[in-house]
Amino acid sequence: MTVTFTPERWAFEITHVLNAAFGADRFPIDISMIAREYSKQRYPHDPIVSVQGDDLPTFDGALFKAREGRKGWGIIYNNAITSKGRINFTLAHEFGHYLLHRVAYPNGFQCGQQQIVRWDSEYGQVEHQANVFAANFLMPLDDFRRQVPDNAKVDIDILRASAERYKVSLIAAALRWLSYTRKRAILVVSRDGYILWARSSDPAWRTGAFFKTSAGPIEIPTSSLPLNPHLLTDGRGSLEHDRGVWLRESVRETTIFAEHYDFSISLLMLEDSAPVYYGEAEAEPDTYDRFVPPARRREW
Repeated sequence: MTVTFTPERWAFEITHVLNAAFGADRFPIDISMIAREYSKQRYPHDPIVSVQGDDLPTFDGALFKAREGRKGWGIIYNNAITSKGRINFTLAHEFGHYLLHRVAYPNGFQCGQQQIVRWDSEYGQVEHQANVFAANFLMPLDDFRRQVPDNAKVDIDILRASAERYKVSLIAAALRWLSYTRKRAILVVSRDGYILWARSSDPAWRTGAFFKTSAGPIEIPTSSLPLNPHLLTDGRGSLEHDRGVWLRESVRETTIFAEHYDFSISLLMLEDSAPVYYGEAEAEPDTYDRFVPPARRREW
């Protein structure tokens, strides 16, 4: 019999088991082993029996039912992916589908990285739930908070250390930190001088510090580090900006250029207190609001 848990509850249940078995300092998680062993113990008649890479030209990962006459499920990932962090998140995402959705979707899933769907579509919500599980499973909030307290001043080096601890991507670690920090901060991913997407911490969002990409392409400042690669050392650097450059207040920018993906990741750290002229954040939803439920801002 399956149990109806939320993504967070499933992650908590497994984290509790792993803490009891291996202790709190047990990272990174061996996802393949955990998926097989946990499913075998919990659902002996319907376990995950295979986790492996293969040639998948059109998607990153999949959950599939065993062929007729055999029991169980398989998880497969695209072995053309070179990022260990991305592979781990894909495996955890598919494990989430197994726990949450295999009964309702007996034909399984094929999941890509860039599929754009509205969050309120059925598919969007299912994918969102698998992502929430993956983030909570790979980076338990209590452990992340011990490593990086919610009031800590953070830069990309600290987030890179977190990414290494959990063997996830830098972006996944940064989004997890943004989900709980009390600092005002914005993560900006840009390419060719324009913002691809940006994510604000709640304190930054509430004080009006965000980028509204739904209004059209947003250029990054000409003095920002992604447009001045000569200021980077080994693809990374930090710079203080006066008000009026990125925002209507001064910011500390730390940027790393992700050469493999041809985009830049910039972390903008703001003062703890917002300038009084910001006022309240706009109520009008932007692209992020329309495609992502509010809670998703704090998911991974």
